Amino acid sequence: MGMVIDAIGEWLKEILVSGIIGNLSGLFDSVNGQVADISAQVGATPQAWNAAIYNMIRSLSENVIIPIAGVILAFVMTLELIQMVSDKNNMHGDVDTWMFFKWIFKTACAVLIVTNTWNIVMGVFDVGQSVVNSAAGVISSDASIDISSIVVDLEQRLMEMDIGPLIGLWFQSLFVGICTWALTICIFIITYGRMIEIYLVTSIAPIPMATMVNKDGGNMGQNYLRSLFALAFQAFLIIVCVAIYAALVENIAIDTDVSKAIWTCMGYTVLLCFTLFKTGSMAKSIFSAH
Repeated sequence: MGMVIDAIGEWLKEILVSGIIGNLSGLFDSVNGQVADISAQVGATPQAWNAAIYNMIRSLSENVIIPIAGVILAFVMTLELIQMVSDKNNMHGDVDTWMFFKWIFKTACAVLIVTNTWNIVMGVFDVGQSVVNSAAGVISSDASIDISSIVVDLEQRLMEMDIGPLIGLWFQSLFVGICTWALTICIFIITYGRMIEIYLVTSIAPIPMATMVNKDGGNMGQNYLRSLFALAFQAFLIIVCVAIYAALVENIAIDTDVSKAIWTCMGYTVLLCFTLFKTGSMAKSIFSAH
């Protein structure tokens, strides 16, 4: 009777070990793929990331938004001229000719800014890409996670465990596998969502840029430029996050506790997602954009 029970126990153990190894096999492959793709995604300019979307957004900006920006610019500069003349009259002073030349010069600058808005905006992201490419060497180390390299002789160690702990480890490996897919989606949303946000922000660029030279409404254009720099340099912060993640992954110690090794890897991945989510607000805070 004891031999039958032992045989059944060994059979259950083999099933559990096989299931655990199956769950752990390629457990972090999806996360590794997304992490490896981050530098390529954030290092691309809007025109290089997706040419079709870029051309559509540029066409909308030049054909739909610029005419609206032109109307806003005409209204803003006319209002500024009225205010200049009104302020001069209220102080009972003579209207100087230089005042009109100053207004004409500001208007010409505003028109130049609006008509070249797209070049200005893309120039900001070209600067951001240059910084990211310069920092890309920081993450030359491997940022991938492989459980088999962290826990050596995995199958042998599992076979030495009792059925109870194996059942618990099987559920843990199953849960972590589901979580890794969720984390993969989070990383995808962060990297791709940033690019979509860039396209949305650049599509209406001429409107805030039309207020740049206005004395009262210039804050709108200045804040818009700060938000552009925040988006551009968010890529640098993302690269730094991945570099830190790569350093942490490289230093994971080989441990006899399989469960601890799994949750350590999981913890580092969750930490990466958390820091990636924070890069947007951090970049805006640095550039005082809101």
